[in-house]
Amino acid sequence: MRLALFQPDIPQNLGAAIRLAACLGVPLDVIEPCGFPLSDAAIRRAAMDYGDLAQVTRHAGWRDFRAKSAPSRRLVLFTTRGATPLHDFAFGPEDTLLFGRESAGVPDDVHDAADARVVIPLAPGARSLNVVTAAPLALGEGLRQIKAFPRLQRTDSPA
Repeated sequence: MRLALFQPDIPQNLGAAIRLAACLGVPLDVIEPCGFPLSDAAIRRAAMDYGDLAQVTRHAGWRDFRAKSAPSRRLVLFTTRGATPLHDFAFGPEDTLLFGRESAGVPDDVHDAADARVVIPLAPGARSLNVVTAAPLALGEGLRQIKAFPRLQRTDSPA
């Protein structure tokens, strides 16, 4: 399972996504251009002390991302225009969970390229979740279904 961000707008959200991916042992794809200057040094800064744990791949754009994606990977887009609620979707180990720009989601060609479109149901009147709020919900459910959470590391310290 992989996590992918399409042209993220907010550097702090990228930093949170890097930490999420590092902590759960999931590779992260960043599809540029971003809404802020992005360099390898900026990724290291955003990742803070999780940089060594994170596996981040930068893609020059949508076409580059698609060209480098394995054909066996299913692209699962999380969108407010989704057809399948998160709790009804069956995840697979080769899925790439794609999240759009905070300001605009994804364009129609990206939406159309997705193998599945999933929506996270919200309370009446709520419009959408922040990308780094939605991603842990989706990734957590996907990892739970495929039984791929990192193994719990026991310590001698109390809980």
